[in-house]
Amino acid sequence: MTELLNRRILGVRIKEILITFLIYMLFAFSYHLTLWVNRMGYNDPDDSLFNAKQFFTRGGMQYFIFFLLTIPTWLLIFKLLRKWKLGYRLMIHLVTLPVFVFLAQKAYYFYSEQFGFWHLQGSGQVWDIYIPALFYILQFGIFHAYEYFVDNQRKLKLEGELRTAALKSELSAIKAQLNPHFLYNVFNTINASVPSENEKTRHLIAELSDLFRYQLQASKEDLVTLKEELDFIRKYLDLEKERYGERLEIHINVDPDLYSEKIPPMILQPLVENSVKHGLSSLVDGGSISITIFKEGDSLKFEIADTGVGVKDKKKLFENGVGLTNTRIRLQKMYQSKMEILDNEPRGLKIKFSI
Repeated sequence: MTELLNRRILGVRIKEILITFLIYMLFAFSYHLTLWVNRMGYNDPDDSLFNAKQFFTRGGMQYFIFFLLTIPTWLLIFKLLRKWKLGYRLMIHLVTLPVFVFLAQKAYYFYSEQFGFWHLQGSGQVWDIYIPALFYILQFGIFHAYEYFVDNQRKLKLEGELRTAALKSELSAIKAQLNPHFLYNVFNTINASVPSENEKTRHLIAELSDLFRYQLQASKEDLVTLKEELDFIRKYLDLEKERYGERLEIHINVDPDLYSEKIPPMILQPLVENSVKHGLSSLVDGGSISITIFKEGDSLKFEIADTGVGVKDKKKLFENGVGLTNTRIRLQKMYQSKMEILDNEPRGLKIKFSI
């Protein structure tokens, strides 16, 4: 039941829609109760407080109309114009409020006249302008306050994740705090000790040394070129291919015209590593990894796909791996970009994001 209530329709949880609808019905019953109490001495034996017909006659249908008219207004301001500045969206209410009031009054009067119910007449009709306008201001004031609360909670959660990720990174850095030059010297020493006929081994050591060198460079740079990042990924995958042999196929689909594009360093490696480690390593026949990068408008689109075992519960990927979590946080923080994890066809996972 909880899972059903937490499902989303147009980005809104079902339980939030139900709560909103129940609040409308509460207002409708309160309006019905007020009119029932103030009957001015009129006493109809059929006029019960809990008479459904009287409830819909006195205001239930009017508030149901309010609810229906709120839906397109909410979609416009909180979905279609979600990225507009708050001030601009508030100005939209100057148009939507009178439209809401006009349609609410006309729809309610049409309903009343079609079914022979009474509605306000003459100068009393001003109340059917004032009450919908007041209700509109109240409800959308609550909606904007709720939006601010949810956004603020999301930011607090993100800041908490960033602090946690920073702490983990700091601890990892302390644990791995070796002088890079010492590592280079060790690699050179090992390389020199390998017999010349083992050229392949010497080549692998040189590539491993290049990986460490790039990681050191990446720690000092905010952005690198796409070409530099792809060169690093190719070296990383070449080393993995030495391990997996023919079980690992690699496909990189990138237009060379994009090589000069600037991207955050080490943004692809955790995703590729996840594909190898969790997607393909357990498969006897192995599989393939494809990296596709293309330009769409002003955005650079990334797709990393594998034909591995796949994952049913994709949320657990972020619980088990620091690399994926850190990459997701970096994308959110730097570009307000969302990382999508989808099922690949015929099997495996596909990770998509844009910057």
